[in-house]
Amino acid sequence: MSLKTSLALLGGATFLLAPHQAFAIDAVAPAEPNVIYANQPAPQPVRTAYVQQQRSNMGGGFIEFLFSGAPSSQDGYQQPTYQQQPDYYRGRALPPMDPQAMRQPQEAMADPQQRPFDPRYEKQMVEYTGKEGAGTIVVDTPNKFLYLVQGDGKALRYGIGVGRPGFTWSGVKSITAKKEWPDWTPPPEMLARRPDLPRHMVGGPENPLGARAMYLGSSLYRIHGSNEPWTIGTNVSSGCIRMRNEDVIDLYGRVNVGAKVVVM
Repeated sequence: MSLKTSLALLGGATFLLAPHQAFAIDAVAPAEPNVIYANQPAPQPVRTAYVQQQRSNMGGGFIEFLFSGAPSSQDGYQQPTYQQQPDYYRGRALPPMDPQAMRQPQEAMADPQQRPFDPRYEKQMVEYTGKEGAGTIVVDTPNKFLYLVQGDGKALRYGIGVGRPGFTWSGVKSITAKKEWPDWTPPPEMLARRPDLPRHMVGGPENPLGARAMYLGSSLYRIHGSNEPWTIGTNVSSGCIRMRNEDVIDLYGRVNVGAKVVVM
């Protein structure tokens, strides 16, 4: 190699080395301060991918390989590195669930026997503007109330359970018999629908006729008590009028055989 050629190569290497040293100094220069202005929205706590790209000032090729040990890619792209934002929710408890929202599914699955009695169906004295005289029982099937007319524009009102769809009826009857803790013998029509029912049950707390029964004319219908008070205010029976045991005991003591019963 001639002397001129050697001097040319040495000069070129010296020229390239100076920018490389300057690049190294710039690489460790402190970063610009991160200024947040008043109207600038606060950063959101999300995971962000930061792509760091560096381009060589050496022009690539064989010369860059001599100084860096690896050639640069043609477009200067490097694999992105991921930096996770601070975990803003670490150590913070989530807000408690709305108690009302928690209560609703629990109530929906609750045993109906534990449901509180609706105060609308409590026995109470109310205004009565109908035409029936004192001592008459008026059964308001759609609204599930039974009225014992007192006279002077008043009536005792009780909550009741009435027939299921297809088992409701209307008409005028009279009380033909009264029994305390009556036995129950399901009629053949009911046994045909419910063959699992007992053929006969003696009176008592477990008897579905409850504490008292008042029989209506020659029909199979009765006004009777119930050991299922949570069914008051519903369409539940096969046509009988059911009451809470404490209410049917009260009504039983206020009416006599022969009393008129109007079912609407």
